Amino acid sequence: MNILGIVVSYVYIFCIILTAKLVEKKGVEASRKYIHIMLANWWFIFLFFFDNVFFASFVPATFVIINYISYKKDLIKVMERSEGEKDGLGTVYYAVSLLVLSIATYVFHLSPMVGLCGILVMGYGDGFAGVIGRKIKSKEYHIGGGKKTIAGSITMFCISLAISAVLFFIVGTPIWYGKAILLAAPITIVEAAGVKGTDNLTVPLLAALLFGLMI
Repeated sequence: MNILGIVVSYVYIFCIILTAKLVEKKGVEASRKYIHIMLANWWFIFLFFFDNVFFASFVPATFVIINYISYKKDLIKVMERSEGEKDGLGTVYYAVSLLVLSIATYVFHLSPMVGLCGILVMGYGDGFAGVIGRKIKSKEYHIGGGKKTIAGSITMFCISLAISAVLFFIVGTPIWYGKAILLAAPITIVEAAGVKGTDNLTVPLLAALLFGLMI
């Protein structure tokens, strides 16, 4: 199952990149967000196929390298901004987050739901926050070096709240609705403060940590 999981992972990621070419017609930023959101679903492959830390971490480890090369050489054009617009190693941090959470799940014997919360909040929350933040005109604000919009942050909070609430409920956590708020609020702030793609690292790791502590 582990080898099959690696094969399924690469096929799934290849399909995402391939279909992103269709989304690219709406702009490079649209294709980047599409990839950002869809890649979060890889954790379901992780849940179903992997039972060994080496095999589970193999796919994200290779994409740490591939994404870094792509960032430097513009290898996967549908997920890279133009040279003048590049603002950090966000795609690399994304893969690093997957790698860290994959390893941590086995090393610390964590519930896979911990990593699932972190990855889905990053993929869907951060992804749709960027899309809606650009679509809906709203006031911009700054936290630290980060520049975000009110609409984007509201989206981030609502999606983080919904995802964590569902997962808290599934694992049978008491006062799941209150804990979802306690998770979504700081995650929204951390996402807003992220610069140069660092939120792809801080958001999933903090979300996973908070979820793990509260269950």
